[in-house]
Amino acid sequence: MRTGRKLVGMAIVGALALTATACGDDKKDDETKPAPGKSGTAAAVTLPRLDGQKIEVAAVWTGPEQANFVKVLKEFESRTGATVTFVPAQDPIVNFLGTKIAGGSPPDVAMLPQVGAIQQAVQKKWVKPVGPDAKAQLAKNYSKVWQDLGAVDGTQYAVYFKAANKSLVWYNTKVFDTAGAQVPKTWKDFLATADTISASGVTPVSVGGADGWTLTDWFENIYLSQAGPEKYDQLAKHQLKWTDPSVKDALTTLGQLFGKPDLIAGGATGALQTEFPASVTQTFTGGDQPKAGMVFEGDFVGVNIAQTSAKIGTDAKVFPFPAVGAKAPVVTGGDAAVALKDTKGAQALLTWLASADAAKVWASAGGYISPNKATDLAAYPNDVQRDIAKALIAAGDDVRFDMSDQAPQSFGGTPGKGEWKDLQDFLKNPKDVSGAQARLEADAAAAYKN
Repeated sequence: MRTGRKLVGMAIVGALALTATACGDDKKDDETKPAPGKSGTAAAVTLPRLDGQKIEVAAVWTGPEQANFVKVLKEFESRTGATVTFVPAQDPIVNFLGTKIAGGSPPDVAMLPQVGAIQQAVQKKWVKPVGPDAKAQLAKNYSKVWQDLGAVDGTQYAVYFKAANKSLVWYNTKVFDTAGAQVPKTWKDFLATADTISASGVTPVSVGGADGWTLTDWFENIYLSQAGPEKYDQLAKHQLKWTDPSVKDALTTLGQLFGKPDLIAGGATGALQTEFPASVTQTFTGGDQPKAGMVFEGDFVGVNIAQTSAKIGTDAKVFPFPAVGAKAPVVTGGDAAVALKDTKGAQALLTWLASADAAKVWASAGGYISPNKATDLAAYPNDVQRDIAKALIAAGDDVRFDMSDQAPQSFGGTPGKGEWKDLQDFLKNPKDVSGAQARLEADAAAAYKN
């Protein structure tokens, strides 16, 4: 699963703290009228009739995420008469699209999980600018930062449809209650809580180290909180080298967890063999003796928890990533739609995905947060997700896109290479901080070429 992808906004922290406790068609000949919105906001969209047209949409989503996105596409079909096919894509999706384009059979629309991927696709002249109807939806429904994230050199190319707050730690309430563990607010408290859970007989932390992007999330949360946003921005642009003392400090801090195998389910070896979905489900199965007591990742964890018998808000609760420095970090992410064909159908689908009506479909299914500020908050299935969504919208323009997603894909977004591989190697040997820094810098320098 790759939602993988992240934004940073300190203003979200206060609102997130709350989560710790807690259609008709009515057709004309050539267009459909907007369905009435139920939230009292501008939650309606006008779409053209597309009878007989076939549209392909490529994305890396699998399992429940794919199924929920298909629900969004089915609603588009019912409103327009088009036939939409979901095309499973391999990760990294830019490589997949390159093969499709070279073979003369690109999909009409693709969902890109990284800012770098959008920029790369634009540079290769693969994608088409967003049309006026989709731009109107963006102007009406999105904060400026979300519009800017989908633009390259002032031209709008992408529509952000899915966001993910990725500064959350989900915990098994039975494990915490049995151990007498407290919800931590600082990194020091977090390590103390881990020790308390370990002493109760349960391994405290589950890490999905087989998926390198989870490790970049660990690093980025620690680095943002410890080094601060200014250095974070500099490192994201490679204006600051990975050999900088601030990186040493962050890796040393992360090593306080990674360097204690008894605190991680399966130790480093087990973590490196555990994919993200399993890192979640093993935390919420096994009653009061699961393989781990807590797991770090985003709001989309709810999709995986739903595959267990645990109930969010009762058996599974969440707290913000603990503060390492003066402020707790917030890293969130997003997936954006781009048109690879300049067709009426592709542009109509971008317009649909920019609407609150489309966001409501997935919001109701769970495991999803919309950056669309007109989305009906009542659509979210529980208070935990509703509070996370409120927090994201409340942050407004006070966000930054995450480090690995701003990086060239060869460094920040390719399995078995660059930052993903370097941090997996660091998980194997967290005492080798200087070696990890040297490898990260060498790979970054080769990718950024600056």
